[in-house]
Amino acid sequence: QVQLVESGGGLVQPGGSLRLSCQASGPIYRLGDMGWYRQAPGKQRELVATITPDGRTNYADLVKGRFTISRDNGRYTVYLEMNSLKPEDTAVYYCHANPYWGQGTQVTVSS
Repeated sequence: QVQLVESGGGLVQPGGSLRLSCQASGPIYRLGDMGWYRQAPGKQRELVATITPDGRTNYADLVKGRFTISRDNGRYTVYLEMNSLKPEDTAVYYCHANPYWGQGTQVTVSS
């Protein structure tokens, strides 16, 4: 059993930045691809970004050029750097490594 714990969410103004972290309870190189998803109120959970064990990344079109996913296998941690945040980025952000999910961290973008 692997636990994923997200942190770093909060309230930020439009145009601001946040860095989310996902701390795994064990070596993440064993988990394969890891990713960030988000779910806004009344909407389905959607993919934000994924990263392979060797660092290849994939992004949803809505966040390309603004968000950056990275992983530190030695620290058992995956990050999501979010810049130029927009109100429509408001959601609960979840860390995922199949079949495990974190509990989510709230990101609110509002003035």
